[in-house]
Amino acid sequence: MRIILILLTLVHLVGCARQPSLMAELVPRSITAVNLEETLGGRDEVMMAYSLTSYDAQNKPVGVVNGGWGVEAIKKSQQLDLQTKGSPSAEHNPAKPIQLTLPKNGKIVASLVLIEVDDYNQAKQTLTKIQKVHNIVAIPVGLLLTATEALTPLKYVSAGLVASGIGLQLMDKLDDDDLLGQSSVELHESALRQKKQRFVHVPAMFSGSHMRNSFEYQLTYDVTLKTVKIQPAHQ
Repeated sequence: MRIILILLTLVHLVGCARQPSLMAELVPRSITAVNLEETLGGRDEVMMAYSLTSYDAQNKPVGVVNGGWGVEAIKKSQQLDLQTKGSPSAEHNPAKPIQLTLPKNGKIVASLVLIEVDDYNQAKQTLTKIQKVHNIVAIPVGLLLTATEALTPLKYVSAGLVASGIGLQLMDKLDDDDLLGQSSVELHESALRQKKQRFVHVPAMFSGSHMRNSFEYQLTYDVTLKTVKIQPAHQ
């Protein structure tokens, strides 16, 4: 009888043990220019901005991190591996991953926008500002003000940059012709644990037309969930 009680106690303790936190990592993987918006020069100059936004169990935004990539030229039918490490033979810089803790019973929203660059110098200045706050966690207060609106990926990324102190609204800087596409995926902590899902691959296709020119881009990115290792306190 005592053995049974001990076993039941152990089962209860294991069941009540706190589950380790999960860290979400957004990794841009590749971009393919199926067709270009700019046909005269035979190439487009593009940049990318992306973010992770976390919400707690009460659906309150509690954290955001930002990342950026570009400004890079891409030709028709060309595919760029966004994780190629810099080397003398590399033609472009890699897109650095970003990470953010997934709150208990909360959710993470991964957002990404692809932008066609008209003013190279202005775009480089914007990208430099984004990269200075790369993966630095900020509080997305601006999202509280837009809670009644439908939040697009562009609004998520823009609000994340404002929260990080950059002080610019991407939506104010862009017109309809600059934005090639936007993508977003929402991941809930409870559903991920129930399914034991730790990896989400997101293919996105952006297409449209501008002044008789049709464009199409294919872009892929991954969201990976990793267990956060808690280091023991030193005595």
